[in-house]
Amino acid sequence: MWSKKDKNNPYSMSSEESFTFLGKGAQFKGIISFEGTIRIDGKLEGEIHTKGTLVVGEHAVIEGDVSADVVISGGRITGNVIASEKVQLLATGIVIGTIKTPILSIEEGVRFSGTCDAEGRGEVRALEGTREPEKPPQQAGVARVRGA
Repeated sequence: MWSKKDKNNPYSMSSEESFTFLGKGAQFKGIISFEGTIRIDGKLEGEIHTKGTLVVGEHAVIEGDVSADVVISGGRITGNVIASEKVQLLATGIVIGTIKTPILSIEEGVRFSGTCDAEGRGEVRALEGTREPEKPPQQAGVARVRGA
């Protein structure tokens, strides 16, 4: 089931990644800090810090702050979400709090209450060099049309 990465399924992963799992029905209180991928399907009260990907299953409940490279969530997060690469909220997702990330993807059906700071990749593009804006084509004449 986890052996082949399926690009169409945000919950899949390759077998070569390190992986931590908190299953459905499990409860955890405290701070989780690690490198790699973690999937939460249970309830977590506290904080999550990872240099990797956090996958929040649709039945998961997280009450606390999240800090990761990538956050993919179909569950409920009550707290601040900070992602250095991107946040992807799936249709079943609920976020109550602040989201700060360069890239934000929200599917139809997500419930979000809070503030968001999604700056995009503007800083990266600026480092790659600037492009001259294209000049608009010259217009030969202007016609005005009056409607009924």
